[in-house]
Amino acid sequence: MSATAGGDIVIDVRGLNKHFGDNHAVKDLSLTVRRGEIFGFLGPNGSGKTTSIRMLCGLLTPDTGEGTCLGHDILRETKAIKREVGYMTQRFSFWEDLTIRENLRFIARMYGMKESDDRVESTVGTLGLAKRANQLAGALSGGWKQRLALAACLLHDPRLLLLDEPTAGVDPKARRDFWDELHGLSSRGVTVLVSTHYMDEAERCHKLGYILEGRLLAQGTEQEVIRSQSLFAWTVSGERLDELEPRLRALADVEQVAAFGTTLHVTGTHRESMQRALAPLMAEPGRTWSEIEPGLEDVFIHLMRGAGEAAAKHT
Repeated sequence: MSATAGGDIVIDVRGLNKHFGDNHAVKDLSLTVRRGEIFGFLGPNGSGKTTSIRMLCGLLTPDTGEGTCLGHDILRETKAIKREVGYMTQRFSFWEDLTIRENLRFIARMYGMKESDDRVESTVGTLGLAKRANQLAGALSGGWKQRLALAACLLHDPRLLLLDEPTAGVDPKARRDFWDELHGLSSRGVTVLVSTHYMDEAERCHKLGYILEGRLLAQGTEQEVIRSQSLFAWTVSGERLDELEPRLRALADVEQVAAFGTTLHVTGTHRESMQRALAPLMAEPGRTWSEIEPGLEDVFIHLMRGAGEAAAKHT
C-alpha cells in the first residue's frame, strides 16, 4: 500500500526526548511522515505513543531534539502547529448534555471560525451525522461518539490529524467505517498519525512505527517492518496439536508458538537450525506443515521479547 498524495514532508523530527521525573518516556525519537500518509504508532500501554503524539502537535515541549511539523518549528512555533492540526484524544471529551450540533457549534466558535454554522452543517453531512445531529452526545454509542470526535477534529480543515487510540472500545463495523473515513481523508492529502493496538488497523496504515519503553524500534511499510526482523515461520495443522504445542515450546530454536484457529503458528530467527529442530516433528504422521511469511503480530512479540531480554541483561 502506498500513500496517494505527493512527497512533501509534513513531520520531520530528530532526537526527541521527554522525561517525567525519573521516567524517560520518549528516547531519541526520529520520524519522517509525508503528506497523505497514514502512519500507525503501535506499542503496549505506557510505551510512549501518547507522549510522542503530544510533542509533535505542540502540547508537550521535548527536553531535547529538534524538527518541524507542517513546516513549523516544534519548539518555537507550537501555536502555529495547533492551528493546523486536529487532535483526537483517547477519552471522549465533549459535553454530554449538548447535542452533536451544539457541540460542534461551540467548538467552531472556540476556533473563531467565520460562517461557523455552515461549516458545522457541512461537516455533519460529510460524516453522516445529520440524522443524529440533535441527539445528546451522552446518549451516543461508542461508534457515534467517535464520529463526533472526528467531526470536531475536522471542523477547521486541518492538514494533519493526530489520533490517540481513536477506536478503543468501538465495535468492528464502526472501526471499519472510521478507517474508511481516514483513507478518504488521506486521498485528499490529509496526513494521519494514529496510535492503535489492533493488528488489522496496523495493516491499513501506509507506514508503521513500533514503540517500546519510549524507543522507536522499527518503522516502515508493513513488509519493511516484517523483513527487518529476519523472522521465519511455519504453520501446522492436523491431529493432537494440544500435545504438539508443549514439545514445540521446548525447542531452543523456536521463539514463539501461537494458536490460530485450528492451526499452530511457529516462529524463530534461524531458519536452517529451526528446520533441523522441527524435522522429527514434521515427519510424524497426521499433520500438515507449511512455511509461511511471519505477520506483524509475530514481529511485535519478537520485538517485545528482545527488549525484555536486553533489559534483563542490564539488571
